[in-house]
Order: sequence, then C-alpha cells, then structure tokens
Amino acid sequence: MNKMLKKSKGVKETRAIAKNFLRKLKHQKKRATIVGLYGELGAGKTTFTQFIAKELKIKRGIKSPTFVVLRRYPLNKNAHFKNLFHLDAYRFKNEKELLSLGWDEIISDKKHLIFIEWPENVIGVLPKKHQKIYISHGEKGQRNFKIKKG
Repeated sequence: MNKMLKKSKGVKETRAIAKNFLRKLKHQKKRATIVGLYGELGAGKTTFTQFIAKELKIKRGIKSPTFVVLRRYPLNKNAHFKNLFHLDAYRFKNEKELLSLGWDEIISDKKHLIFIEWPENVIGVLPKKHQKIYISHGEKGQRNFKIKKG
C-alpha cells in the first residue's frame, strides 16, 4: 500500500492536495471507487470533499451531509464517474444503517465516486481496499494529510 504525507498551511494548499489526489486517483474496475476520510471533528474532511467537487466541476455548493447522511451530485461530462456521493457516517451506530440506504447498489456501480466521512463507523461493509485519507490538526492551524492508496 502506497502512503503519501502532505502538510497544508491553508486553503490553497489543501485545494492543491485535493487536486493532486484526484489526478492520481486509481479507479476501480468492478465497483465504485471509495475514499474514506478519517479524522476528528473539524479536521477538514468536508472541506477536502468540497475541493474535490470543485475539481470535478460541480457547480452546486457542497454541504456537510451530517444531518441528511448522504448527498449525491451528478457529474456531467466526466470520463470516469457519473456521480459523486458524499456520505457522513458519524451518527451511525452500525453498518446496518448504511446498508438501509441502498449501499450495496451504490457501491456496485463503477461509475460512482464515494467520499465517506467517519468510515470507521461502518468499516465492516467497506471494501478492504478502499483509499484512505487521514486528516489531522497540525501546528499553527496546519492540516496533515496521510493518504494511503488501497
């Protein structure tokens, strides 16, 4: 498993990290491409996803899915993906809650790109080989990104 460490001092650097990540993203051939966003509250998981959405040319504002749990954003004219899903599993008590949202159907489509916050709450139904991004607070407001390609 490849690992990449990056530090961000602000939004410009975080956007550059997101852009670089998306450029190097390995697409799954038989199922959805899943990216787990790991990190404590306020680490920047939603912000990172917002920058991914901008790179994918999504015009609609990306909001945290904390209260609605799952948001779908259609991607027009994207060569690899037709939908970006942004999911927040923070309030999930177990994997059954994710399965009740049609998870099996969502991940069965290789044209879906899924960013999931708090994946550790539903790890039992995630493919073992999903991409992982660990975001943590650094010194002086910096963010540390540890990216593991699954």
